[in-house]
Amino acid sequence: MGVAAYHAGDFAEAAREIRAYRRMSGDQGYRAVLADCERALGRADVALRLVAEALADNPDADEALELRIVESGARLDVGEEAAARLVLESALGGRPDPSALDATDPARVRLASAYADVLQAQGEDELAAAWLTAIAAADPEDLTGAVDRLGIEFIDLEEDSEEDFANVDPGPESEPHDEVEGVSDVPEVAAGPEIVEELPEDAHGLGKSFDDEVEAEVAELLSEIHPPTGPVSEDTSTDDGQH
Repeated sequence: MGVAAYHAGDFAEAAREIRAYRRMSGDQGYRAVLADCERALGRADVALRLVAEALADNPDADEALELRIVESGARLDVGEEAAARLVLESALGGRPDPSALDATDPARVRLASAYADVLQAQGEDELAAAWLTAIAAADPEDLTGAVDRLGIEFIDLEEDSEEDFANVDPGPESEPHDEVEGVSDVPEVAAGPEIVEELPEDAHGLGKSFDDEVEAEVAELLSEIHPPTGPVSEDTSTDDGQH
């Protein structure tokens, strides 16, 4: 019936299929879709005529809202901004308030989205942003594209946190410890001063210490190398008979 072609953006094919279906079945449904196809094909005047014919047939509330959305867009296309705004304000209840937007009514959320477009076209950016904010809150799946129109960008905190953690400097690496099975990694304790045990002769005077013995041996050697010298006595016992 052309709906698939409509969602695919092939508006000419969608319009042909819908008209063919209506002729064969007599079903006058999909009038808002057909009118929107004509608008998308640049034939806003044809779209406005189709909308007027459908509204004269007293459609149900949901179809009426869809027709008003198409009518508003077509009037924007032909430069009738004030008329486009009036059409949507009337459908929204006269004096629409973004805080009163009903999130449980998808058709009304789409109507509000079209109203935000009209406000932006008229240069009322602050009011349009208020409506887009309310629409984004009522449309968590962002079917209306309100989040993109607000210029909001979402950041994946989990991926950023992992990347930040990977870039953290771990500091100087410690020397790896050799692990021995069954032995826990216990921090080393600094050894105390070496204790030298005193020998008995040092403590009680029972013998010479090692240093004393060395000094005695050195003194003995020196006396052998350099014997004591003194005055040499003359030998007067020469034989007088030899003279």
